[in-house]
Amino acid sequence: MKSFDVFNGDADGICALHQLRLAVPRQAELVTGVKRDITLLKRVNAEAGDQVTVLDISLDKNRDDLIRLLAAGADVQYFDHHFAGDMPASNFLKAHIDTSADTCTSLLVNHYLDGAYLPWAVAAAFGDNLYDAARAAAVPLNVSDVQIRQLEHLGTLINYNGYGVTLDDLYFAPDDLYREISAYDNPFDFVSSSGAYQTLADGFASDIAQARELPAEIEEDAIKVITLPDSAWTRRVSGVFGNELARGAPQRAHALMTVLPNGNYRISVRAPLNKKTGADELCMQFPTGGGRKAAAGINDLPADMFSAFVDAFRSQYG
Repeated sequence: MKSFDVFNGDADGICALHQLRLAVPRQAELVTGVKRDITLLKRVNAEAGDQVTVLDISLDKNRDDLIRLLAAGADVQYFDHHFAGDMPASNFLKAHIDTSADTCTSLLVNHYLDGAYLPWAVAAAFGDNLYDAARAAAVPLNVSDVQIRQLEHLGTLINYNGYGVTLDDLYFAPDDLYREISAYDNPFDFVSSSGAYQTLADGFASDIAQARELPAEIEEDAIKVITLPDSAWTRRVSGVFGNELARGAPQRAHALMTVLPNGNYRISVRAPLNKKTGADELCMQFPTGGGRKAAAGINDLPADMFSAFVDAFRSQYG
């Protein structure tokens, strides 16, 4: 019997897996990638009796390969908060999916484990820009404001490390970062003693300072669009920068558009925090688009669809 742990390379995916493996240790093949690499089940070849745990990737985007694995007789446990579509009917599938705008995969795992490793779920929720949900979840911890800010920064840094087009853009491959984190039951110990944490903190501080200097291409009451140059630092910081912009103007929707070498655009969308909906619907109108209600993206928008995207963005939120 083989085991596979399949997880998004962001804070939510990593912290969700960490909680599960603290509760149920298991040697497994790790299958992950950059944050936008979500069709991960295509890399899994499991047979009858094998165990496949899937965390924080859209069932809809992995449907065909999920059906393939279920047909082979693999046992699949699936936790996620992205758009799922129709659920395959199989006795081999145990799905825990909630697409509510105020939850994330790590919070679903936290509920499944009865709060056993709550600090990691709180960090992940901060990383997913679910600040209200993170603070609400943190109440039973009875920790100081300083410790809450530490969990916030930790979640931000793990999330920051997941953004990039290739693994070369990242400071750490997500599976390596998970292995580093897996040695720590307590996130505060990771913050105080891990060299990986300090590397991410320094890199983030440099990248976010540059991002804050970028001018807006479109700035209206309801929407803001910023175009980013295609470089490693912008690829790393785009997601957390989008989250920061959303918190700074909760009534406005934001889109970060990175110009790709082929002239197309990679787009990261944040719905207004006071109306966390519609980002997935917007992005799924365009090729390579997807995500969740509050945050979504388009991996490769054709250049000639730029105006159509801006019109749809304005229509969605204007």
